[in-house]
Amino acid sequence: MAEAQGEVFCVGLAIEDTILRVDAIPTQPVKLYAKHRRTIGGGPAATASVAIARLGGRVAFAGRSGDDAVGVALRAELAGEGVDTSWYRSFPGFHSPSSVILVDDAGDRLIVAYADPALPTTADWLAPPHLGDALLCDLSWPQGALRCLERARQDGIPAVLDADISRHGRDAVAPLIEAADHVVFSRPGLAQFAGTEEIGAGLKAAARPTHVLVGVTDGEAGFYWLRRDGTLCNRRPPAVKVVDTVGAGDAFHGALALALARRWPLERAIDFANAVAALKCTVPGGRAGLPSANDLYRFDHSFAQT
Repeated sequence: MAEAQGEVFCVGLAIEDTILRVDAIPTQPVKLYAKHRRTIGGGPAATASVAIARLGGRVAFAGRSGDDAVGVALRAELAGEGVDTSWYRSFPGFHSPSSVILVDDAGDRLIVAYADPALPTTADWLAPPHLGDALLCDLSWPQGALRCLERARQDGIPAVLDADISRHGRDAVAPLIEAADHVVFSRPGLAQFAGTEEIGAGLKAAARPTHVLVGVTDGEAGFYWLRRDGTLCNRRPPAVKVVDTVGAGDAFHGALALALARRWPLERAIDFANAVAALKCTVPGGRAGLPSANDLYRFDHSFAQT
């Protein structure tokens, strides 16, 4: 049953998001009045873990927080979604990550995030007995990600890296790009790492011989990836009415990792991830809009429930 269900181990950031709805995202310093406010858990790997759970997969999340009220709430929310938090560690005396997100009427967003720079980064305590059928990491905690990426390679399971824009330098990010076998950039993350805005050139600069997949998400333009022969391929998501893009990339990564855990063919896994991300964009509230397996099946019957 576990093999059919798919089991994923996620490593990275859990953060408290305060989401404010505004008419338009400002381009200069002004005072704004929000139309709606919502506080909910976020973070690339943590939100991906919730996406996996809602889609019917088994999932564990490993990360770091302070022992403050925010950290307690983040852990409780993940556990309430069915995510195993055994490897989510709280450190006394530190602040948990938090962010403020502006979302405009077009569904676009502006994110201002804070992470306590003194939060311990050591990963020697991160020693789960098994990683399951696939691994997913983001770039927020390079030490923890690299430890698990090396373990995934030893275990012979797929390892997905969510390579978004990062506050860590290239020297910290490059080993993670090298260690993962499925690397999925955001458009800004690819430009930051490869030093070019051109997708094809950026992916070729980032590609490594050990990569099974190297690609980039690009909003409504869909997902671009390189074949082994260097051909640039594209799969567009289903057309939907977009109301909120917060968490769409995280949904894509989580769905992709789950599909790989289930050993689906690569292009079917990409279509699955595109559909999950698109469906998320139709519901406001960031993580709150992540679809269930039933939601996805009603949206696209080709993805039968497992």
